[in-house]
Amino acid sequence: MSARKQQLLKRHRRHKRIALLVTLLVLVLLGVFVAWWWVPLLLVLGWIGHEAWFADHLFYAPDDDYHYEFPTGTPCLLARISDGQLHLDGEPGAAQTLILELEVRATWLGRFLDPRIWLGDDRQDMERRVDGLRYFNLSGQADALRSGTLRLRGQFCRLGGEGRLFALSNPDYTERRVMVIAPHADDAELAAFGLYSRAAEASIVTLTQGEIEAEDYQRLGLALPEAARLKGRLRAWDSLAVPLWGGVPQSRCVQLGYYCLQLPAMAEQPAQAFGSRESAEADVRSVRRHNPLTLPGDADGVPSWNNLVADLAALLEHFRPEVLVTPHPELDPHSDHVAATRALLAAIQISAWQPQTLLLYANHLHDNDRWPMGPAGHGIALPPAMTALPADGLWSPLLPAAVQLDKAMALAMQHDLQGPLPPKKRLRRLIQRLLAGRRWPATGEDEFFRKAVRRHELFWVRPLGE
Repeated sequence: MSARKQQLLKRHRRHKRIALLVTLLVLVLLGVFVAWWWVPLLLVLGWIGHEAWFADHLFYAPDDDYHYEFPTGTPCLLARISDGQLHLDGEPGAAQTLILELEVRATWLGRFLDPRIWLGDDRQDMERRVDGLRYFNLSGQADALRSGTLRLRGQFCRLGGEGRLFALSNPDYTERRVMVIAPHADDAELAAFGLYSRAAEASIVTLTQGEIEAEDYQRLGLALPEAARLKGRLRAWDSLAVPLWGGVPQSRCVQLGYYCLQLPAMAEQPAQAFGSRESAEADVRSVRRHNPLTLPGDADGVPSWNNLVADLAALLEHFRPEVLVTPHPELDPHSDHVAATRALLAAIQISAWQPQTLLLYANHLHDNDRWPMGPAGHGIALPPAMTALPADGLWSPLLPAAVQLDKAMALAMQHDLQGPLPPKKRLRRLIQRLLAGRRWPATGEDEFFRKAVRRHELFWVRPLGE
């Protein structure tokens, strides 16, 4: 956790403790001087208010600016909002990925309902109480921009009159050989189903079995190690079978069989074996029997960093990808995700095959567990960045409605996204639906059905070998 996040978390907890003490004092006074029944009533109302408006995990101040830098030479056009329409001082040319930097301030209703901006036929949501620079995704709206007919409208917020439009150009990476690196089964689908389902030649490499947190499988009468082994087998199967829904055959899918949350420890002691925390297994070959090729780690099955890097190097040489899709090491904080990209970069160093481009994705964030905010089916604004990230390019391809539905069905096949909501979370959603106007899709109950099935997919573009 960063020092800034620790400070914000301490401030958040301090304010919460002060609010709780003041509330308890008020309730005691009411109980003494008014009527005792006010106390339970106000406690219930206070809890409902907390669930409706204060339950989000937001570890930054909503009035902070986001900070983004783009590669040197990225075209930047002055943008003005006049009579509800966006006008540019210049032309975006043939750029496909269009990012609008704009000042936004929440209205008083925007403290209780999610502020949002309507961009032509798209909608992108922000944090409650937003007051600062935000970055909106206009990819797919180039024709309306060029004709000066793109309408902008804020709801529960006020928009600044001027901003900047960044116009980023990229080749169509679906026309190149693509390899998706998935730390766990479902990461490839969450981040890149639209990309890999359109790619002329795609391969998918999943690094771990995904066996931990298997308590739900104990309802089948299994001890925890047995439940973990079953979950690992199921998720390993998911990693090989589900991509076929997106047109990637099993012959181009590989399951490496390493163990969840052990990749960072493996990186620190490269020669040492790190078995599963829950399944009591320590041989990665247990889930490799359906792989289409033999890998270095198959010789001894040792779950070590050295074997992982050697496996990835062999896969680079076998599939010869030009483009690698992998977690963003500075933005996605999941420890396995950070280690996955670290292992990939190490494999590139020893591989005879050298890819050209990294496309980086973020399935998790440090600071905001609701990003992308707003309902499924709408666009993806850029995530919070309180300090500037590396000045990477961006590529944000569009997903037609039919592809979004296929993506949702691919997620529905993933065993880890099939579990029912806990009762507390189900009640929280009902409260937020009634009081905060939030909506969740019919395709699945897991939060990723809302966050991942969108109008866009979003990748940071980082050239290799420069």
